[in-house]
Amino acid sequence: MNTIFSPTLMEALKTALASAGRAKFLGLASGLDSAIRGGVLEKGQKLPPVRDLAWQLGVTPGTVARAYSQLIDAGLLTAGVGKGTFVADIEAAISPVKARSVGFLGATDDAAINLQTPRIPDAGQSELIRAVMQEFAATADLSQIIGYPNNAREAAYRADLAKWVAQAPVGACSADDIVLTQGGQAGIMAVLQAVLTGPDPVILIEELTYSGFRRAAQLCRARVVTIPSDEAGPIPQALEEAIREHGGQIFCTSSEVCNPTTRMTTIQRRIEIAEVVKRRGIHVLDDDCYRIGPSEGPSYRALLPQHGWYITSPSKNMSAALRVGAALAPDGWQSALDRSVQNASFGVALPMVAVAAKVLADPRFVEVSRALEVEIAERVKVAVNHLGRYQLSWRPDVPFLWLDLPSGWRVPSFLRAAEMEGVLLKGADDFTPREGRAIQAVRIAVNCWVSRERFEDGMRKLAKILDTPEAAIAV
Repeated sequence: MNTIFSPTLMEALKTALASAGRAKFLGLASGLDSAIRGGVLEKGQKLPPVRDLAWQLGVTPGTVARAYSQLIDAGLLTAGVGKGTFVADIEAAISPVKARSVGFLGATDDAAINLQTPRIPDAGQSELIRAVMQEFAATADLSQIIGYPNNAREAAYRADLAKWVAQAPVGACSADDIVLTQGGQAGIMAVLQAVLTGPDPVILIEELTYSGFRRAAQLCRARVVTIPSDEAGPIPQALEEAIREHGGQIFCTSSEVCNPTTRMTTIQRRIEIAEVVKRRGIHVLDDDCYRIGPSEGPSYRALLPQHGWYITSPSKNMSAALRVGAALAPDGWQSALDRSVQNASFGVALPMVAVAAKVLADPRFVEVSRALEVEIAERVKVAVNHLGRYQLSWRPDVPFLWLDLPSGWRVPSFLRAAEMEGVLLKGADDFTPREGRAIQAVRIAVNCWVSRERFEDGMRKLAKILDTPEAAIAV
């Protein structure tokens, strides 16, 4: 059959490419998807060779190859070595979005729009992870497949992870400084177990913060004392007063991306916090797992070589399958951190460490990260366009937004009203202690596992609810 696309189809593909931003392969895949489902490309029709179509569209052959690969994985195209690429039987195929959703959580576009937990897009990381897994399986020696982890077997992978971590201002960071954990949450637990002592340990956290800090404190049987914040970050005077009144051995925070408020602690405020920590002789743990773009300022480990701890992981900003954490201890504390990890889990399985390290070191990782950031920014833009007239905190490189509810709404009734419209959210209670003050706000997570149309529909529904607070009376 003819392998030259019609002028109309070519224009449609160019439009899809232009609207895709830097993730051009996703735009091309979307355009071809529409053409197949709309009957423009018929079952069995042969597509142009990669290089031919790339030349016609003015893109790289890699862009076309990745688009074809996306649609082959989705069942919309078939390919044979030496034969070419053909339109498949679409009655047996499912869309790329549904394929990813069903494969992970079973969510479909027919279900409620779940905005409780960020779901990052597949910007090519699934393909990259699959390729790295295959390479490792084909080349790894027997000790890496069946042996327990140890320093010698981890050495090369630690080096790759150290290069990735050192892109942020974390202070001295070499392969020998990296302590591997079973993801970021396990890293938090390991740090607390290394630091906390005595019959009544105390952990300091922000009033609104990642719930994992409180859960880790509960497992360590530690008391939690909250610190209020303002637009610049945690308030230093409040931190010092809390230490003076309650003691406190470690302050757990996220200087780059506060979950749920999206706030970044300013550099000046970090310096002021560091002065309090140093003066009071406590520790500070900087959790940097949600950052996608470059760091905005120095981590507390860089500011406090004797007191600062740092944790990061690609599990939240790249793939939950890469559940490997990299923890850095302050001077003199690495042995304690090593013991904490070894006593809890005997280390992280080598195949998982190898895959995570190789993915992060792969040259394609940069392109994937950029494409991922573009898609998240587009979804955030959609949310801001509909909800921006309200008190909304957001950043284009953070996969959630923080909405202070207007007068007339309280969290429980707003969550129920949203759920009745098929939109699921998390309220402020999920990020505050039970005994804390009631904060009338909700977190809106970016869900890239539903179509942009469905996501925007969710934003419209939230805006409609916000515009009619009297509906709270009827909920």
